[in-house]
Amino acid sequence: MERPNFRGYMKILILDLLREPKHGYGIMAELENEYGIKLSAGTVYPILASLKKSGLIEVTEKGERDRKNYVVTSKGLDYLKEHSEEVEEAKRKLRAYKTFLELGGEELKVAFRELFRNIEELDEAQREEVKKTIEECARRIRLILLGE
Repeated sequence: MERPNFRGYMKILILDLLREPKHGYGIMAELENEYGIKLSAGTVYPILASLKKSGLIEVTEKGERDRKNYVVTSKGLDYLKEHSEEVEEAKRKLRAYKTFLELGGEELKVAFRELFRNIEELDEAQREEVKKTIEECARRIRLILLGE
């Protein structure tokens, strides 16, 4: 499995979640609830396929509405045990990400997307105002982190 990057975190977190059988949508709901991450089926199911191909998970049964339930295998449990520090690092970083979102990070992400989409249309005065706003925001965050 990959070392820490978004997809790597998702693989190891999904593997950890599957200590108890879950279907794909159950995994998505738990990731959103626990870490604020909204994953699509197009992200989750390829990860499940990769974990299954690696022998780290297996399909246990079909649940409600013929949904496949996945569970970690003994090989997967061994992997989790050997990589427990990575599991904890992924959980720590994604809990921090959820807190970031709760502090207004989602609004900030949307604003930056809008800025990137429209940046070429900004006139010089608007560019200067955006620059000052970003610099002031960064300065204030650093001061908060320093306890001032």
